[in-house]
Amino acid sequence: MFETSTRHLDLLRDGHPCQGCEARGRAVCGVLDCERLAQFRNLGSKLRLRAGQTLFHEGDPATRVFTLTIGSLKLYKQLPDGRRQIVGFSGSGDFLGISVDDEHAFSAEAVEDSELCCFPRSRFDAFIDEHPVMEHELYRMAAHELAMAQLQLVLVGAKTATERVASFLLHLIQRVERVRGEKTEVVDLPMSRGDIADYLGLTKETVSRVLSTFRATRLVRLRALRQVQILNRTLLEQVAESDD
Repeated sequence: MFETSTRHLDLLRDGHPCQGCEARGRAVCGVLDCERLAQFRNLGSKLRLRAGQTLFHEGDPATRVFTLTIGSLKLYKQLPDGRRQIVGFSGSGDFLGISVDDEHAFSAEAVEDSELCCFPRSRFDAFIDEHPVMEHELYRMAAHELAMAQLQLVLVGAKTATERVASFLLHLIQRVERVRGEKTEVVDLPMSRGDIADYLGLTKETVSRVLSTFRATRLVRLRALRQVQILNRTLLEQVAESDD
């Protein structure tokens, strides 16, 4: 999800604790060289979540931070009336757990089977103090997340249902392209229609109806329940900007 020109993506020697990690090129630790990367990794541990399992709840003490290496998570807030508002989806390479206060502002739940690197907050903070390059990367990621939050306000507050779904699909495909470094027209949808609806401020029925309309007009093709192929990207971009 995040890109930088200061990555240390040289090959890791056999036995390196991060050998084989596909998220390294996108994660905050990607700015570290091999030796410092090993030092950082050894501060924490691996954590596996099954689909539907919670990583942390809103209001829990924020004593750990995480890098998502495999899978995806949804971040949500419980509203006073009992409804749930999904505020975002995290994918491979994303960093979670930093909080302004001493407790988590949102809940995080695995959308699919996932793996994370987990670090005690105290150890992480001490390492950051000694390695300003990682602190700089965190600031850059935080700026990106702020921009995404502002876009989400526009998405939910100013766009029609059709525009919201089109924008959501385009955002997902653009993310995949940033990760792969190449164009693609196929994107996975590990989240349920209900999750998409909660994120976009719609009902599940509305999301399904809009996707059906996109299929009927040959904008997209559903290759599977949780995979979409974009058939007419130019037109989908036009729909995302205006539903007139």
